[in-house]
Amino acid sequence: MKAITIRRFGSPSVLELRDYPEPEPSEHDVVIEVRASGLNFAEVMARKGLYPDAPKAPCVVGYEASGIVEKVGSSVTAFRPGDSVIALCHFGAHAEKVCVPEALVLAMPQGMNFEQGAALPVNYLTAHHILFQVAALRPKERVLIHMAGGGVGMAAIQLCRTIEGVELFGTASAAKRAMIREAGCDHVIDYRKIDYADEIKRLTQGQGVDVVMDALGGRDWKKGFDLLRPAGRLVAFGFANLSKQGGRHIVHVLGELMRIPRFSPMTLMDHNRSVAGVNMGHLWSHRDLLVGEMDHLFKLFTQGKIAPNIDKCFAFSEAADAHRYLEERKNIGKVLLIPDRFSKS
Repeated sequence: MKAITIRRFGSPSVLELRDYPEPEPSEHDVVIEVRASGLNFAEVMARKGLYPDAPKAPCVVGYEASGIVEKVGSSVTAFRPGDSVIALCHFGAHAEKVCVPEALVLAMPQGMNFEQGAALPVNYLTAHHILFQVAALRPKERVLIHMAGGGVGMAAIQLCRTIEGVELFGTASAAKRAMIREAGCDHVIDYRKIDYADEIKRLTQGQGVDVVMDALGGRDWKKGFDLLRPAGRLVAFGFANLSKQGGRHIVHVLGELMRIPRFSPMTLMDHNRSVAGVNMGHLWSHRDLLVGEMDHLFKLFTQGKIAPNIDKCFAFSEAADAHRYLEERKNIGKVLLIPDRFSKS
């Protein structure tokens, strides 16, 4: 089988489609023929050597895939060959086949296609966990979503729309404004032209917001904290500001690391605000938590309340182009990687 391989850390040119042995299931494993896998900013950071959880290069990354069960281990009871499934992978999803523990495989709901299935786990689980598990979003609250046009951002907009009266603020480039507003974001702020914090203060008459979803990091964490109303919650779930186009830029990385704010318990008490962090990759082993959230997402999908926005699909052989596309933040919604034999490109 073939898999997208990070030969060494660097620019998209380090990606290579390599041959690997066919995976064989152990007693509790499921082997899946991949029809689609998700590309996330975490994997872009991993390619640059800026994602601490990634395996050492050369490696195959990828947290999510959809496909058809090919083989099962001797003790697997929930699945059989031919089943359409979604897999939560601890890396390795950017391959034609993946071997995953049965506990991290979910049956795909009726009416969901493979592209939608691969687009759901990372983006929607992240947004769902932040909004409902960590921030405990309530009706009529205000939410700021950074990178609102990305996969997590678009998922968060849809999920917020399931709660009555939530007012949404999103940061994005001008080119994405129309689609983000159409998706349900009340205020789309072009962060390249104006200071988003000043604009939010203007729009809210200085009151600020209740929840900040921040994948930017560094000084933006401090700006988000300062925008919180009493009982407000800042949830950090990424550090996109570390990344510049291309490979690693050590001076830039060090500069961003030095801008990380320090929140003391005394500060949090004085302001009646909360700061939390989310790393979904570290929750992959907490099946009970994840399955409960995925079940809720499946229910919302079948009810027509959420639907993954697939921006673009790239063949495995076009992986470098996919990484550039995501790194340049051209996407509005999800970017997928499709094994060449199933790709329409």
